[in-house]
Amino acid sequence: MTPLADLPTIELGSPVLGEAEKQALHEVIDDGWLTMGDRVRRFEQAFAELHGVADAIAVHSATSALQLALHAVGVGPGDEVLVPSLTFVATASVVVQAGATPVFVDIESPDLPHLSVEDARARLTPRTTAVVVMPYAGYAVDGATWRRFADDHGLALVEDAAHAAGLPGHVAGVADASAFSFFSNKNMTTAEGGMLVVADPIARERARLLRAHAMTASTLDRDRGQRVGYDVVDRGYNFRMDELRAALGLVQLPRLLCWNARRRMLSGRYRSLLAEVLPRCRVPFQPEHPTAAHLLPVLLPVGTDRTAVATEMRAARVQTSVHYPPVHRFTYYRERFGDVELARTEEFHDRELTLPLHPRLGPDDVGRVVRTLADALATTGAPDTATTTVPAPITERTAG
Repeated sequence: MTPLADLPTIELGSPVLGEAEKQALHEVIDDGWLTMGDRVRRFEQAFAELHGVADAIAVHSATSALQLALHAVGVGPGDEVLVPSLTFVATASVVVQAGATPVFVDIESPDLPHLSVEDARARLTPRTTAVVVMPYAGYAVDGATWRRFADDHGLALVEDAAHAAGLPGHVAGVADASAFSFFSNKNMTTAEGGMLVVADPIARERARLLRAHAMTASTLDRDRGQRVGYDVVDRGYNFRMDELRAALGLVQLPRLLCWNARRRMLSGRYRSLLAEVLPRCRVPFQPEHPTAAHLLPVLLPVGTDRTAVATEMRAARVQTSVHYPPVHRFTYYRERFGDVELARTEEFHDRELTLPLHPRLGPDDVGRVVRTLADALATTGAPDTATTTVPAPITERTAG
């Protein structure tokens, strides 16, 4: 048996980077044009083609994509926007930045941690102008249902698709605007970076203009002599993506679907082992649910000391995390918008533990994670977690 000190750490997430990415960055440096240019435009077009949409707008983060999305659909001061609390804080903070009020909505259930249509309907007011849905962990939302909900109530539909890049046919298809993330822990990465898809062509071009200070000519246009001078037609932002990030994106994007398929395979392995070894630990969503498999969330048995379990797993060199602390519980949101009770969201958070998932893992790594979780639950005295033996490791370990 390998001593614990000699075991490699199984990371929660790990970007796949190599010589192709290095070469792409070298080429940008050799070209000498670092700011938004031809590579950014090619990345936008390639991303749009992969997802089956007309066009896309590259920006420097998913947060800026969300901020532009709200602007594109007309959210402004005095409005209310229905948002999940089970999300990264940016989903709500961009609403505040727009001068609007985030209205937190509960999830459907622990097995379906998406925004609840019923609870969203109950929280509508005359000031509600938009709803933001989020494909949690990369699992697609029911787009047709949310499109009907938005249309029935005269709302804009915005999709925080930070977890769901590379899920064509299930994201960016029915929303008025969809925002994607290329942060370093996402399914593909440009280090920082994001992409915005806007359905309406006029709103899309308005968002593209706002990305760079609402200037009517870009730096590249002026450098090439295609435009002389410029006008400023609105209060814009500096949300531009640079050529270095776009170069990374152009290398990563062609491999995204393959990486997502591997993530789904590994998720299936987790489901099988957990059902066999730790049946009281549930993986949300049905196995056939369309997903980019960004995260592997597990619900621990009620009464488990999650902090103690995570500490034991960290000592065994397996990283874990929690996705997410509910936004409505954060001090800023409680003090500004009052206490909100979201019973299902709170229960989900209190039991959720995120296990490692990325293309560099192999099925045998999944077996080690499950064994480590089983040991940690036994050591910490978690209730009702009797285990069976985890199957022997499989030979394959990594993927490129």
